[in-house]
Amino acid sequence: MKTTLKTIASCALLACVTATFATGNHAGGHAHGPGKAQSIGEAGVAANVTRTVEVDMSDAMRFTPAAIQAKQGETIRFVVKNSGQLSHEFVLGTEKDLKAHYEVMKKSPHMEHADDNMLTVAPGQSGELLWRFTQAGKVDFACLHPGHYDAGMKGAVAVASSGQPAKPAMGMSGTSDMTKVNDVNSPAPKMDMKGMEMSSGEVKKIDREAQKITLKHGPIKNLDMPGMTMVFKVVDPSLLDRVKTGDTVKFSAEDQGGALVVTAIEAVK
Repeated sequence: MKTTLKTIASCALLACVTATFATGNHAGGHAHGPGKAQSIGEAGVAANVTRTVEVDMSDAMRFTPAAIQAKQGETIRFVVKNSGQLSHEFVLGTEKDLKAHYEVMKKSPHMEHADDNMLTVAPGQSGELLWRFTQAGKVDFACLHPGHYDAGMKGAVAVASSGQPAKPAMGMSGTSDMTKVNDVNSPAPKMDMKGMEMSSGEVKKIDREAQKITLKHGPIKNLDMPGMTMVFKVVDPSLLDRVKTGDTVKFSAEDQGGALVVTAIEAVK
């Protein structure tokens, strides 16, 4: 048993302790969640929260509780505590999409997420995630750090039907996220910029001090990465001067020593 726990811990330490982003830049467009045929819902609004559900994450690779009840149309505030000594995360999605995302995480364990349906919590810390369940059925959740998902760190929300049709997943601006960025979840057309294949995205945040940029992007072919919202480092700080928040962009990214780095970017006029 001790050997097993040590193995799990070793795998988990490969995952970077990332910052917590759960405040509203991905209401319904994650390639592993909303926007798919089976929607899991949308980012919640604080004023519409009906109740709070506390969830504990432990180094035993378990969520407590692992089974949660909800009603269609209900907005829940999840207060997620990490009682362990390893970094853990709480990610909502369909079982299929969580498995697919986990495979990506195993290839790039230092990915830094910035999606509304996921929350990364450092050891001994807590975080909040607001979520509105728009459709009846089952919404899965899991920790996707390498080794954790395989160890059984997963659970599910059973969403009971309200008898009313669910509203379309809407973005923070009140418009459907599927039309907010043109073709951000479609394969990016090839462009020749220093011989690199470009991907499509939208700039969600620029952090010049940390030399990072948050992009809601489509598939990144060279990284074998599906569309999601991610925080990237930039190879050159001057790249951040070429774009602004809200821009639709073409960009190139690489895995450099386990860190995802934007090597070229330009705004699409």
